[in-house]
Amino acid sequence: MFFPTELQTTTLQAKFFCPVLEVFGSHLLKLYPIGVINTIAKLAKTCTLRLTVDKLYFILTDKVANGGVSMWCELSQGNFFDEFQMEGVAAEHNEIYLELTPENLSRALKTAQNAKTVKIKLTNKHCPCLTVAVELPSLSSSSRIVTHDIPVGVIPRRLWNDFREPSVPDFDVSIYLPVLKTMKSVVERMKNLSNCIVLEANLNGEMNLKIETDLVSVTTHFKGLGNPPWVSEDGSQNSTQGRDPESMAEARIDIRKLLQLLAGQQVNPTKALCNIVSKRIVHFILLHEEVSLQYFIPALA
Repeated sequence: MFFPTELQTTTLQAKFFCPVLEVFGSHLLKLYPIGVINTIAKLAKTCTLRLTVDKLYFILTDKVANGGVSMWCELSQGNFFDEFQMEGVAAEHNEIYLELTPENLSRALKTAQNAKTVKIKLTNKHCPCLTVAVELPSLSSSSRIVTHDIPVGVIPRRLWNDFREPSVPDFDVSIYLPVLKTMKSVVERMKNLSNCIVLEANLNGEMNLKIETDLVSVTTHFKGLGNPPWVSEDGSQNSTQGRDPESMAEARIDIRKLLQLLAGQQVNPTKALCNIVSKRIVHFILLHEEVSLQYFIPALA
């Protein structure tokens, strides 16, 4: 998910000029989470990049109620940067919100895998841009620098409330996922049979993937997956406590959206789980060190 070990020193600098905010940042990047950016690029054509003094967020806020997916990816900048300085619009609002096309950022960073240094600045050219300058190794004393200008939009503070962190839904069942490559292989075969897939699970660590049409019915069973322990903020047990362990919670979702998550992920999570709200939504959570990715797929009628 990260650059190879031969990437020794990468410097990230930023200077922002625009009517809405002026920000300066100086960052020394140790390992840039290129796998995370690649994953985001597979999941969203455009997204919001939120920067705070200690974290980075990639946000997609399509309305789940209207059938769209939502995403919240959170990275702790302390694990990737030796230095991180920035100034938002004001001391009490020390944040930056940018709209960008993650595929453009992914393409730019692919050229940096063997780079000596990488510098990223927010510049004001024909429009606000993230300018990525990649210094490549050279046999001569002179440097080879490749520059990419990535157009971005600066989101004004009055719209920041549209990008709040999603709350964990009051789910019926929470379950750990099987190996994602295995799950992807199953779903890829099923997509040739139907546009929809039923994902169901119970509190005994059992999960089923089902295709049901007028012509065919196919089910793949997973057992012994385990169920994550959840405790609410006030310390009380969650709503699944009185539930029959054998009872299945299910949601029928768009198989293409599920496959998009499984095929696109390069986070290589140490933990992967999903929460099912019966007939309403499936909430996926992928965790890897200081990276967390949440993905919400609404149920179909």
